[in-house]
Amino acid sequence: MDFSSKLLENAVYEMSQLPGIGKRTALRLVLHLLKQPTKRTEQLSQSLMALRNNLVYCSNCHNISDKVLCDICANPKRTGELVCVVEDIRDVMAIENTGQFRGHYHVLGGKISPMEGIGPQDLNMGSLLAKVKGGQVKELIFALPSTMEGDTTNFYIYRQIEGSGVGTSTIARGIAVGDELEYADEVTLGRSILNRIPFEGSLKSNG
Repeated sequence: MDFSSKLLENAVYEMSQLPGIGKRTALRLVLHLLKQPTKRTEQLSQSLMALRNNLVYCSNCHNISDKVLCDICANPKRTGELVCVVEDIRDVMAIENTGQFRGHYHVLGGKISPMEGIGPQDLNMGSLLAKVKGGQVKELIFALPSTMEGDTTNFYIYRQIEGSGVGTSTIARGIAVGDELEYADEVTLGRSILNRIPFEGSLKSNG
């Protein structure tokens, strides 16, 4: 792709580094921005820089937040006795959209995947186990993808907290095997949260 301007070429290159954005789409987006008022482009730039510089992760659940403690964890109407374990922030958003869950979350930041060299030490695992040992948690809901990596992560946590007295459940399999939570419709996902099953039962059914 030939460019008449090095500035345009650089902008297109940087835009094309975003997931799912090829060079043609990047060019279309950059040309669109050029047609917008200067203030619009400045606002976009400022919001991205503010996101990068000021965004923090909740000290309790590792969700993205503007403050040390996110709004969910700081909400007195939510209970810390019920903790939903998810892979990433998109899963928190998906479950929150159902309006069916009133507990806290714990964002692992990934899942165990030996093939990719990702182990428990690479995830927010230590803080989760510390919560369980702290005695406040009464139930963990495993809401990880129903994939081999997700099941491996569920089983690892289950074995780590076995005998602690903390209950474990997994979302009902209204979520198809292999599906990611963010793509599930809100009704199905909401029912899966409400109709969760004991994690031990899921082990037997998988066996």
